[in-house]
Amino acid sequence: MTEIVKVQGLQKKFGKFQALRDVSFTIKSGEVVGFIGPNGSGKSTTIRTLLGIIRRDSGIAEIFGKDVWKDSLEIHKRISYVPGDVALWENLTGGEIIDLFIKLHGSGNKEKRDYLIKRFELDPKKKAKGYSKGNRQKVGLIAALAVDSDLYIFDEPTSGLDPLMEQVFQEEVEKIKKAGKAILLSSHILSEVERLADKVVIIRQGEIVETGTLDELRHLTRSTVTLVTQGDVANIASLEGVHDFVQTDDQSTFSVDNQHLNKVLLEASKLGVTKFESVPPTLEDLFMRHYES
Repeated sequence: MTEIVKVQGLQKKFGKFQALRDVSFTIKSGEVVGFIGPNGSGKSTTIRTLLGIIRRDSGIAEIFGKDVWKDSLEIHKRISYVPGDVALWENLTGGEIIDLFIKLHGSGNKEKRDYLIKRFELDPKKKAKGYSKGNRQKVGLIAALAVDSDLYIFDEPTSGLDPLMEQVFQEEVEKIKKAGKAILLSSHILSEVERLADKVVIIRQGEIVETGTLDELRHLTRSTVTLVTQGDVANIASLEGVHDFVQTDDQSTFSVDNQHLNKVLLEASKLGVTKFESVPPTLEDLFMRHYES
């Protein structure tokens, strides 16, 4: 796969505040990268730097092998961007705004535009000043998805959308991924990132604290186990790597470090297992691991 985005050692300071300390990650063609972190962690600053809106202090930031600041005009011809709060011209209709965005980009598809308007259930004849936040987001998403880009940057794209429209968005993202496009998805909806992302980048206080596929990251935290046995399970609680052990009648639940899961299985097998469920950690578990403090 071709490397589309390269960020290495990115730093940015606003006065005395260090917004980005050391940000590094890559995005390849056909790859969805989930970019997550709380407010103030540096997500939007990183995205604005990639868009050429903010000039970095140091480090490398390239898209299509070009510098995001010096070559921003060339880069913008091949990318689509949707912010978390789409601002529109109030006296234009949604359809007029979508057509304007497509014209500015230069590679729109009217058939795809009409298809997306129908899928997102948008009234294109209504003026933007009468739109809810969710409908404003739909205009931005339709305009971005209706053009043929090589990189799509979504910053909280489903903010204001109902669950049905969130699902429509996710299905459309899967389509552009299959078409070999690169996608940077910043979202506070962790289930959305978990469904779509090939790789997750977690940022905290301007630094990348975890990066990798979900499978690669899951070994860093614990699985939740539900166990029912014929014998006494009390010994399980004392095993290395077992945490938060709770027993109710004949059933016990606990978390276990994944590297010690085999020991738990061996011990449980001696007790006559009638039920054994192991649930891997979710993206939310991984995320909270860095922010629970």
